[in-house]
Amino acid sequence: MKIVKSDKYLVQLKVIVRFIALDSPFRARKFKQELESKVKSLDNFPYKYRKSIHFKSEQIRDMIFLGYVIPYFVDKSNNQIVVIGIVKYQDGV
Repeated sequence: MKIVKSDKYLVQLKVIVRFIALDSPFRARKFKQELESKVKSLDNFPYKYRKSIHFKSEQIRDMIFLGYVIPYFVDKSNNQIVVIGIVKYQDGV
């Protein structure tokens, strides 16, 4: 399956990486590289992560990575996975 990153995801990721870089540019690069690796692995196992707690659809999943939630949509009809966004995980939200 093809991985498609939404504009929203790319903007949110950029903000997060810049924030981490204020403390440590090395950690920011490492965070981005490790996240990109996990996102790329979705094409092999699109249902690896839990069904999203925010949506009723089985096609929308939540990948958890270092305290962030990365929701993505498994679009079988177009043979692609759409990465929707990335947000800091908050209990009860």
